[in-house]
Amino acid sequence: MAALDDRFEHRARLTIAVLLAEHGEISFARFKQWLGMTDGNLGAQLRKLEDAGYVQLRREFHGRKPVTWYALSGDGRSALDAHLKALRDLIDRTPSV
Repeated sequence: MAALDDRFEHRARLTIAVLLAEHGEISFARFKQWLGMTDGNLGAQLRKLEDAGYVQLRREFHGRKPVTWYALSGDGRSALDAHLKALRDLIDRTPSV
């Protein structure tokens, strides 16, 4: 259990990290569409990952509209890999019913 990263305890943060690992870079609007979260809740979860150094963001404008893009940092990728390994190890220790 000690190997599990508490920053991935919230299912939204874990989902965000997995999606970023799969897609590389995702916009805030796309996250909102895929996850069905409010701006405030999504922003708070992304901020926690950013504060941990797991997510990097980049801002740009499309026309006059601001777009924020998110990507996993190297530390974020390493932390996600370690967390997923710990989950797999935990599952493998579970006896079959």
